[in-house]
Amino acid sequence: MTKGAVPISLAGSQLGNARHVCAFFNSDDEEYRVLLPFIKDGFMCGDKAIHMVNPTQHDDHLQRLAAVGIDTAAAERTGQFEMRTNTDAYLLDGRFDQHRMLQVFEQLASHKNHDFPLSRIVCRMDWAGERRTYVDELIEFESRVNDLWARHDDTVICTYHLNRFSGDTVIDVMRTHPVVIVGGILQQNPFYVPPEQFLREVRDRRSPRTT
Repeated sequence: MTKGAVPISLAGSQLGNARHVCAFFNSDDEEYRVLLPFIKDGFMCGDKAIHMVNPTQHDDHLQRLAAVGIDTAAAERTGQFEMRTNTDAYLLDGRFDQHRMLQVFEQLASHKNHDFPLSRIVCRMDWAGERRTYVDELIEFESRVNDLWARHDDTVICTYHLNRFSGDTVIDVMRTHPVVIVGGILQQNPFYVPPEQFLREVRDRRSPRTT
């Protein structure tokens, strides 16, 4: 985050320098209750909204945005609102490539590509719970992407529904995000581990698998 960036309200607190957030929820209703004020505020501030949702979530997502007064059709016409399916975004050609996704997010964060002051990106991460191989790659990606977001003022929220992931995955996810939402409350994450250290731990952890 650059100096002088305007603080952003989220989940009962304010985002400061760190804006890569993991958010843990138990249901869709809990997720929307916590995030809709942040999403609506972004539209009102003129920020770009990029939402990655489950393939079956499309209509429900638009209805929930409309229920709080967001004209998604108008926002799409101006380029302010962009909705993608998470599987199309993350699983191009049926596989997850963390290096490709780093390039994708670098493009999303580049304000040269649009006329809006900031991007507010919300990503539903359910797709990663389908295969262990996805999770292994995702954990590395979630760590590496911190270096990218440190150069931008944009906010990215990765939402994880707890019933779709194992306990050890939840712990790793938490350790790769400097800010966390738990129980609907935003807080600085005391368990966060910087990328260089975390990736070294991952390599050490996996080394017995290949010996």
